[in-house]
Amino acid sequence: MTRQVINFDAPERFVAGTVGMPGDRTFFLQARQDSAVTSVVIEKAQAAALAERVDQLLDEVITRGAEDIPEGVSPGPSDTDPLSVPIVEEFRVGAMALGWDEANRRVVLEAHAASEEPLEIPDIGDDDADGSDTLRVWLTAAQARDFAERTRSVVAAGRPACPFCSQPLEADGHVCPRSNGYRRRT
Repeated sequence: MTRQVINFDAPERFVAGTVGMPGDRTFFLQARQDSAVTSVVIEKAQAAALAERVDQLLDEVITRGAEDIPEGVSPGPSDTDPLSVPIVEEFRVGAMALGWDEANRRVVLEAHAASEEPLEIPDIGDDDADGSDTLRVWLTAAQARDFAERTRSVVAAGRPACPFCSQPLEADGHVCPRSNGYRRRT
């Protein structure tokens, strides 16, 4: 089967979002350009790591002397809209790659499909016919900062953490390993 590379070189929207209730959410990356919408499934930890790494990448570009890179999110309204529907899962992400294209002054993000076989990640921009399906998105620095901010907010919107063990609290209670299951009477 030939590799499918889904390319969004000027997306109108690129966001992380979820479907489902906290504790049972599915995380998606979704890109939209013109009438094309692509959604891929990622893990919560992947989303959190991606948001952090996007900010680190842009901060690194700033330290190298770039002057037109925003330090934080752009002023004005942020994208808090839900994911575009219908949500059709193209693939589940196994690995991601992130880079800075100096010539175009854009962040390049690639999400590679998970596979049964060991995943060999191609170089960014490699369109060789062999390999896993790939979503490739080119973002301006402002779009990338906004993406990272929204992603952090989506990740944080889950179940609250236990103040003792930091594990998620369930709606029907929580047996904290730090208390050996002991619950205080109130």
